[in-house]
Amino acid sequence: MGGRRRWGVGVGTLVAGLLLALAGPAGGEAHAAACAGHKARKLSFSTGTVHVYRKSGFVCATAHAAKPGKARHMSVSVQARGHRAVKNAGTFKKYAGPVNVHAGKRCVRIKATIGGGSYNSGWILC
Repeated sequence: MGGRRRWGVGVGTLVAGLLLALAGPAGGEAHAAACAGHKARKLSFSTGTVHVYRKSGFVCATAHAAKPGKARHMSVSVQARGHRAVKNAGTFKKYAGPVNVHAGKRCVRIKATIGGGSYNSGWILC
């Protein structure tokens, strides 16, 4: 009988973990605003800041609101030259992203919007 009880507890724990994973981050935010690597750039614009990180040929970006708290449309995209842009967009309170792209040694273009403000880096990190 003890084996069944342990099995039931194990299944219950597994189900609870899966439900938490499917629920995702709280507060309607994008995935955790963390990028691996060293900070390559900090790009400021009227309604926020884009943080750009680089590691082993990957470029990662997050767009943070200058005045967090109010839910509004935000987006951030990273495009390696010669490839399509990868974008994270939605209605968030603090930030959009992270967006992670393998760029190798190619230039990248970073675009971001927060509310009415936007940023376009042009080709950088060449």
